[in-house]
Amino acid sequence: MDEIRIDNLEVFAHHGVFPQEKEQGQYFYVNAVLYTDLHLAGKRDDLNLSTHYGDVSLFIEKKLTEHTYDLIEAAAEKTAEALLLHYPLVRELDFELRKPHAPIPMQFDSVSVKLHRGWHQVFIAFGSNRGDRKGYIDTAIAALKADIHNRVEKVSAILETKPYGGVEQEDFLNGVLKMDTLYTPHELLNRLHELEQEAGRERTTRWGPRTLDLDILFYDKLVYEDKDLILPHVDLQNRNFVLKPMVELAPWFRHPLLHKTMEELLTLLEEKGR
Repeated sequence: MDEIRIDNLEVFAHHGVFPQEKEQGQYFYVNAVLYTDLHLAGKRDDLNLSTHYGDVSLFIEKKLTEHTYDLIEAAAEKTAEALLLHYPLVRELDFELRKPHAPIPMQFDSVSVKLHRGWHQVFIAFGSNRGDRKGYIDTAIAALKADIHNRVEKVSAILETKPYGGVEQEDFLNGVLKMDTLYTPHELLNRLHELEQEAGRERTTRWGPRTLDLDILFYDKLVYEDKDLILPHVDLQNRNFVLKPMVELAPWFRHPLLHKTMEELLTLLEEKGR
């Protein structure tokens, strides 16, 4: 990915734990790398197809001076997030905030924090088989769209499917959505659990009936596992109510562990069923 770089941008601001730092202020220096696609801007010589580094510099100064933080970690985090939200062509960024006049009683050049932040492509499965099934799904999708940390790109058609897992219950409505998010995997998981709780989800029987079910299928091509979250979703290759919407949205998307596309996985599952 191409880069726009801003080196040693000087900003006078009032960040620090000690009262005198907030009162007197000091100079901070910013190094930023914006990862974006500059091909069309370069081919057509058109600033509208790029991200204006002068405007970005003024934006950084504004964000670092309109609030006061104890920690440069917080100042850097808030500014990096604001940049990603404000400039739609920036996919990822490195953001370093240097503090050369930190109150350290010895000789040093500067202290700094450096962050890498960006948008992540995720696929989320949704389902419901209790109450107003379509209403619960629509409300959850609307909430994800309204969240500034997400950019919902596509939502699949909704399928009516038989229950999965052997528990006797009503039929489900199922589908998948594709979106970009600034949330970490666990932040996203927590947000989905909040939406399930708002819909009255009760976790009593495994694979049992539910008002709303939201599962992260893929988070970029991340392979990850802990006690709360496994990525990619561990059983998606066995669920045609997941694979069919995935094929609708991204037939080319390749499973990072199984090394097959969604279209190939669905074909294998259907052949197995026959």
